[in-house]
Amino acid sequence: MSDLKTKKTNASVKEFLDSVKDEQQRKESFIVLDMMKKITGTRPTMWGTSIVGFGKYHYKYDSGREGDWFQTGFSPRKQALTLYIMAGFSRYDALLKKLGKFKTGKSCLYIKKLDDVDQRVLKELIKKSVDHIAKSTG
Repeated sequence: MSDLKTKKTNASVKEFLDSVKDEQQRKESFIVLDMMKKITGTRPTMWGTSIVGFGKYHYKYDSGREGDWFQTGFSPRKQALTLYIMAGFSRYDALLKKLGKFKTGKSCLYIKKLDDVDQRVLKELIKKSVDHIAKSTG
């Protein structure tokens, strides 16, 4: 079984975010950083070279694969600011309807710019996901 490629590192979150070339995305990354710090009550850490993660949980799949991952996090990607909503989106239809303009992947929320979404709804979505992960992983 292959190891997970993205692992927690000791790299500086501030240095990483300061290196984001697009000024708007850099500014918004620091807003999301502050938002997630307040929601999780944890310090941010780098996961791999481009993900800022908060908290940690251990997972184990029926296949036997297991590992550690962050409860929530984000990455300033070229196409969009990517937020990791680890609980997925199926239980959050009502919140998503109020969120604004975005796209989703399995656990990824893609936002072009923060002004496209209601930040109060975004905070609620992140909090509910973090709470769900904490409850379901003990």
